[in-house]
Amino acid sequence: MRSQVEGSQAVARAVTLCRPQVVAAYPISPQTHIVESLSDRVRTGELAGCEYLMVESEFGAMSACIGASAAGARTYTATSSQGLLFMAEALFNASGLGLPIVMTVANRAIGAPINIWNDHSDTMAMRDSGWVQLFAATNQEAADLHLQAYAVAEELSVPVMVCMDGFVLTHAFEEVDLPTQEQVDAYLPAFAPRQVLDPEEPVTIGAMVGPDAFTEVKYLMHATQVAALDVVRRVSEEFRQAFGRRSGGLVRPYRLDGAETVVVALGSVLGTLEEVVDDLREAGVPVGLLGIGCFRPWPAAEVRDALAGAQRVVVLERAFSVGAGGIVGQNVRDATRGLPAEVYDVVAGLGGRPVTRASVRALLDDVLGDRLDAHALHFLDLHEDVVARELARRRP
Repeated sequence: MRSQVEGSQAVARAVTLCRPQVVAAYPISPQTHIVESLSDRVRTGELAGCEYLMVESEFGAMSACIGASAAGARTYTATSSQGLLFMAEALFNASGLGLPIVMTVANRAIGAPINIWNDHSDTMAMRDSGWVQLFAATNQEAADLHLQAYAVAEELSVPVMVCMDGFVLTHAFEEVDLPTQEQVDAYLPAFAPRQVLDPEEPVTIGAMVGPDAFTEVKYLMHATQVAALDVVRRVSEEFRQAFGRRSGGLVRPYRLDGAETVVVALGSVLGTLEEVVDDLREAGVPVGLLGIGCFRPWPAAEVRDALAGAQRVVVLERAFSVGAGGIVGQNVRDATRGLPAEVYDVVAGLGGRPVTRASVRALLDDVLGDRLDAHALHFLDLHEDVVARELARRRP
């Protein structure tokens, strides 16, 4: 059924169709509409057989999900920004225990200073927590990815984040095609947990592990993440066959044939970048785009293959490692080691600053004109006069 719907409502509907048995939630903008909608669906009986837990914090939400998942329930939660960081300890516990929890993260900046608008600082800070991270470019994809997230999580017994840009997607109205319950039930198997805590058959999970075995435990977590690359790819293809549209997957090539310059990015900015690429192609400039759909695990082989013919790679990212540089850019450099392409790290859209077609076009003009240093970190639309004045003020 196709309808005009807000992004957060599309996600709530998609999660409902997956039939979670426990939802534990704590509100934080801009994901609050998702969990509020789910609470209404539980109250009215639309989401039958689900226990909705109102907890005292985001740490409590993830802790409740860990307990519910370990007891054999299909679980769900959502968070954003500081809420995700408040969960940090529990995030590592969820992945270390191999629990197939699905969580929506409405990407939002991390303070201080306080900022409620979109960038990717929150999930990038948790990139090494052992969770699969899938990034949505549109509201349609955000809804679709939740079905795929449960399929991946439950096949591998690994937690999965679905990352969607806060406000840009969560509060935007778009036409979204929402499947029927029968279609979802045919696509997503009934949950059969790999491990269950049962008083009748007591076992211990998450016990103390000493130096003699800890490395092996972490190696097995890494092996599961690597195995997720094939599963994410296959689950996306199975989704296409079941629902008739492409969604998800590892990478999203766009007009890469003959592209000498390729922009790499994640999330909702891909729509703007496609328009810029189209304009430049019409002008005869060989530019392409590579969207990253799965950031963790990192699809190094797919990125390398997609960028093999490029001379210049411009990584546009909405977060960075303070004091070091680009995050996605470093992953791209690792994947393209030995290839001829120069990789440019460009930070854009921090704290919700718009990434406009004009700014991206000017950036690419600088790259094509060899006016950008490939060894420096660049900030799109940086107010250089403000920065220079503040740096001068701070000098002793």
